[in-house]
Amino acid sequence: MIPLNRRASQPRGMEYFDVRRKPHNIGKVIAALVLTSLCIFVLKQSPGFGGNSVFSRHELGVTHVLVTGGAGYIGSHAALRLLKDNYRVTIVDNLSRGNMGAVKVLQELFPQPGRLQFIYADLGDQKSVNKIFAENAFDAVMHFAAVAYVGESTMEPLRYYHNITSNTLLILEAMASHGVKTLIYSSTCATYGEPEKMPITEATPQFPINPYGKAKKMAEDIILDFSKRTDMAVMILRYFNVIGSDPEGRLGEAPRPELREHGRISGACFDAALGVIPGLKVKGTDYPTADGTCIRDYIDVTDLVDAHVKALNKAEPGKVGIYNVGTGRGRSVKEFVDACKKATGVDIKIEYLSRRPGDYAEVYSDPTKINKELNWTAQYTDLKESLSVAWRWQKSHPRGYGTN
Repeated sequence: MIPLNRRASQPRGMEYFDVRRKPHNIGKVIAALVLTSLCIFVLKQSPGFGGNSVFSRHELGVTHVLVTGGAGYIGSHAALRLLKDNYRVTIVDNLSRGNMGAVKVLQELFPQPGRLQFIYADLGDQKSVNKIFAENAFDAVMHFAAVAYVGESTMEPLRYYHNITSNTLLILEAMASHGVKTLIYSSTCATYGEPEKMPITEATPQFPINPYGKAKKMAEDIILDFSKRTDMAVMILRYFNVIGSDPEGRLGEAPRPELREHGRISGACFDAALGVIPGLKVKGTDYPTADGTCIRDYIDVTDLVDAHVKALNKAEPGKVGIYNVGTGRGRSVKEFVDACKKATGVDIKIEYLSRRPGDYAEVYSDPTKINKELNWTAQYTDLKESLSVAWRWQKSHPRGYGTN
């Protein structure tokens, strides 16, 4: 046995520890060990250490909601409302239509650990979707992510069936595999097509006339078929034409420039008012309506996300709720343009063109069912006021959120 104090046994270049020569070193070693242990303990308690993030475990009194498409116009507003109501939120978005700027706004508003996380991923990638569900403990899913332009859907139908229908199937499979029991599905009045009579109720037959509406209808059918064999809580919200923005001016609608041609009429109206485009193109003046232009039910985005939160709170295991989300009042495109001119204070130049493929003459809702069962009623029904709120955001963000 080699004595500890034999210097001849000390390997060259190594620190030599002699208990008898340096007794004060024992205290230093003990202090270092205590400090190291304390650091490890603190690290283990911090989010993300060893994969033990707060997002990866269920927590009593906390509802963790996956918001797909949460960087988009409607999804970001929904995420904002959920965060304000103290939900834990995970946003998944591939930013093909969404804006990282919207996510950054939310991150700045809710910087506290365990409130919000963003995951960049494509919901069409099955491995990515399964990984997201495996690494996070979701209590519910709000599924907004989708391409959503009627005109574009007629030109790229396969893209729409893949993005809407196939991706919804992957979400459902992941929910089933990982025991997530609540789904709030973002659907559309486009599933009804062009009904023979107005207003549209939830019992109105669904005969969609464009790939966007057809893809959403297929996704609904898959959800309904799957729900029959599970105890999943399902809410399907079929909403009408969305306008407006956050009343406090934190979020707005910022479609990519290349998509403006297919975008909402409100976006085109604001672009014309800002001088981004020379004027507003109204497509179709020969519809069988009072002034020849399409009639739509315009729902404010604040009311829309309120309906989603109420649906989440009312969702029950083994039950399916289907609701129209609209004001119950139809307004013509000409009425909309007049309101937009008043909201912006700009005499926007109007160019009248032929009909857009896949459009229908008149669509507005009967919101009786959602009024009665979810205690929801549209509050922001002044068209000019909703457009004025959105216009304030547009004026202060002429480049949207900037580059992603």
